[in-house]
Amino acid sequence: MKNTTRALIAVLATSTLLAGCSGGDSGTTDSTGTTAGDAKATAAAGTGAAEGPVTVENCGTEVTYDATEKLFVNDGNIIATVLSAGGRDRIAEVSSVQRDRDILAAKYGADVVDGLKDVAEKYPSLEQIVAEQPDIYVAGWSYGLSDEKNITPDSLADRGIGTYILTEACRQEGTDARGIVDPWTSVETDLANIGTIVGDPDTAQSVIRDQNERLKALEDAPQPESRPVVFLFDSGTDAVFTSGRFGAPESILDAAGAENGAHDVEDTWVQVSWEKLADSAPDAFVFVEYPGQELDEKIELLRTNPVTRDLPAVKENRFINLPYAMWTAGPLNIDAAEHVRKGLEHLELVPASDIVPELKLPASVPGQEYFS
Repeated sequence: MKNTTRALIAVLATSTLLAGCSGGDSGTTDSTGTTAGDAKATAAAGTGAAEGPVTVENCGTEVTYDATEKLFVNDGNIIATVLSAGGRDRIAEVSSVQRDRDILAAKYGADVVDGLKDVAEKYPSLEQIVAEQPDIYVAGWSYGLSDEKNITPDSLADRGIGTYILTEACRQEGTDARGIVDPWTSVETDLANIGTIVGDPDTAQSVIRDQNERLKALEDAPQPESRPVVFLFDSGTDAVFTSGRFGAPESILDAAGAENGAHDVEDTWVQVSWEKLADSAPDAFVFVEYPGQELDEKIELLRTNPVTRDLPAVKENRFINLPYAMWTAGPLNIDAAEHVRKGLEHLELVPASDIVPELKLPASVPGQEYFS
């Protein structure tokens, strides 16, 4: 989001959060600054579950959960959301955590992360979810929900399991394209909703306040006369997987003082052509660190593809690499924004500032020599 629209977004975010925390059964369907140390303490402490049915607004629909004791949570960013919102004691099972184990341990403590019951190395099957009999499956479209695999809110409801959908992954009406609100609003909405579901709205609100204070510090930092264009490179083969204006990277880059090279794409995570990448004339690249395609492989693709090999950003090694859970929608997005800001300062693309990232990157994150 652009700084000139921050006031409007703040109003919209407040309205969304109030709607997300509202109760009632009309039209429903069944189904304080915080430091890294505070995050570890909150995650370790957990909370008691909300008593009785809980209603929140999810993807524009009021959803009532009759039981909230057992959450099956898929993917690192969504696990981070539940932990930050005070839901440690409600997490019965997790899946697809290993690629983010180190960054989650840095944020919440190794004892917390290693204490989670990990039932699937990758995204779970319908059979794995049903076998655990959770009260709620916390996931998102392309984050563990899939029409092809018949893992949908309807199929889970038929088996007595509720679903909470990551707000970033909400589908636009009449299409499979995802993203219905500003990315920071998406994170705030999920924190508030999960806080309500697990019976700890105060913890969730403290995390939201901390995020907004850190966003304000980034906004107040010296800004460049012309914002650098930064292109997110998730992975690449015949096409490039990146993130458009509704994905978390849009707001992360904006908060760091840069423009998203795929800002004009009306979606969250999406494939674009190599020509689209080159046409954005990026001043730097940011990468998503996760198994499947190593950082060195991605950089080699940029250095050998005819449309990118001569870009100054490639020739001058203007690269920033951060873990998956920092780029996908969740409470680590603010940590990503701080690291991208300092990386851009190191690359001399934005002015120096007093911003100091609160979360230290684990040594296991490759490529730190490029941007720190």
